[in-house]
Amino acid sequence: MTLTENLLRPLLASDPARPLITYYDDATGERIELSGTTLANWAAKTANLMRDECDIEPGARVAVLLPAHWQTLVVLLGAWWCGAEVVADPAGADLVCCDADRLDVATGAGAGVVTALSLNAFGVGLSDLPAGVLDYATEVRVHGDVFSPEAGGTDAAPALDGRSVLEVLTEARAAAASTGLTAVDRVLTSYDWSVTDGLVRVPLAVLAAGGSLVQCRNAPADPEALDRRAAGERVTRRLD
Repeated sequence: MTLTENLLRPLLASDPARPLITYYDDATGERIELSGTTLANWAAKTANLMRDECDIEPGARVAVLLPAHWQTLVVLLGAWWCGAEVVADPAGADLVCCDADRLDVATGAGAGVVTALSLNAFGVGLSDLPAGVLDYATEVRVHGDVFSPEAGGTDAAPALDGRSVLEVLTEARAAAASTGLTAVDRVLTSYDWSVTDGLVRVPLAVLAAGGSLVQCRNAPADPEALDRRAAGERVTRRLD
């Protein structure tokens, strides 16, 4: 199975309607909550976009230059569902997914395709993109929310910067075990994880444990504000 199937199947089988990802951005005031079903639907739409418009097949390399955001998780799960390897270095990648701040890096990397994400809460896309750059918000909405991966995927397939599906799963489960995360945990974090730093330790560990994540971006400096949020979200654990 792909890494996405390994992560999502147990979650969807247990309680697909419960909140799985709750995302806050205190700079914009947004709060977005996704159930397991909704996260899977977004990941499927993204995988269909990658396969149908970006020619992403098993073994392709997808560079992800995005901040800690719910849409970043969607992009990662979509890439892994296609059987792609997620990488940090955009040079020569088959696809680069980036935000507006890293568009110059992405377009100068010699990638096959570049897809830019506005990360806008209302699905507003980016304007005045360079020729050939796809706008994720515009393109993803027309794709189906069911995805059928290519047959023959194995746990030995590359998934994350040279590590296999099995290796990433093992790391995520070990990270969950080291902090005692379980399926009943609701985990709050303001850690700005990325492909190279904290991805396995924070969001993937939570998903591997079967828990749910409250991700805070641009979190308030006042610790009491986060304490109030943690209480309101019924948080059981915090990772920083």
